[in-house]
This record gives sequence, structure tokens and C-alpha cells, in this order.
Amino acid sequence: MEVPVQTSEIFKILSKGQFISSNSSDKTINTLYNVIEEDENFEILYEYFLNINFALEKGDEYFYFSRPENKVDLENKIETAFRWIDIIDFLKTFDNSFSAGYRFTPSDILVRIKTDAELETKLDGLKKYTDKEKHLDILDKILKKLIDETFIELENDITHQYKVLASFKYLEQLILTINIPDEVKNEIPE
Repeated sequence: MEVPVQTSEIFKILSKGQFISSNSSDKTINTLYNVIEEDENFEILYEYFLNINFALEKGDEYFYFSRPENKVDLENKIETAFRWIDIIDFLKTFDNSFSAGYRFTPSDILVRIKTDAELETKLDGLKKYTDKEKHLDILDKILKKLIDETFIELENDITHQYKVLASFKYLEQLILTINIPDEVKNEIPE
């Protein structure tokens, strides 16, 4: 079993905690997705990366790495999950159909904030993750984080249009897996 020639490129992207999504506009990412997608290649890469303590995971039209966690890492992951929940809540409040394939501009969101008090409140709540005060600055920092983590990409430099990538489904699945039993719901402070 020989690993694909693109194994190094795949590792460079996934080892940074980024995703390889099927709907990326980047031709290199599309090529890498197709290489991994081949059943034989996926199995070979899975075994190869497992030997260096990385588990190649397949989501719904995206790939990523996972690793065993120690307690400190787990606590950091929980804090990160809280941040992503707040960001997703904000984006879904902006438009409930915000998901893979969705296109938007920051100005769409800023215009909507002027007429939607709930959306403005949720954006103000994101200040704690950005250390910014102005709405545009907070939004820019959130969008940069989404780009850095490969959940969205800038599709058009001129119009500042962004595209939501298939990897965004990972965040949606994260939230869907949170299960609060009925007997505990009344114990959670509002």
C-alpha cells in the first residue's frame, strides 16, 4: 500500500486543525478532497496518519483530524465549543438557512443589525471573544476566525462576498450532539 503523492499537502492542512471541504473554490483543496474521497486512498491515509497519532475523520463532505485528548485539552475544547455555539447562534439568528453553500457579505449582516435588536445583542455578546467594541470590528474578527478555521472563504474580493464551506456542518453537528435530559433542563440557570 503506497500513500498518495498528495499526503504531505493533506497533512499540512489538516494538522493545523483546518478542514478539506468538497465545496471549496480553491482547486487545490478540491483536488485533495477527491484524493482522500477515493475509498482505497481513505483507508491507506487513515492507517498512515493513525501511526503518527492523528485520526483522519470523514464528515458530510469534509475531512479533518482528531486526536486523543488529555484533561487540559478537553477543557480548552469545551471553552472553544462555547465560543462556536455563540457564533453559530449569531449566524443562525442572522439567517436560519446559514449553512454550507450559503453566500453573504458583511454589509448584509451590518444592515440587518440596524433593524434587528436581537441580532445586535448577540453580536455585542461576541465582544468577549474579540476584544473589539465596534460592530464592524467584531464582525471582521469573527469572520477572520471562520476563515482561519476553514469554515468560510472569501469568494469575491471586490464585493466581499463569502461562501460557507461544507466543513461548517462540523459546527452544526457539534451543536446537534449536545443533549440535555428533560430532568436536568429545569436546573440550568437562565
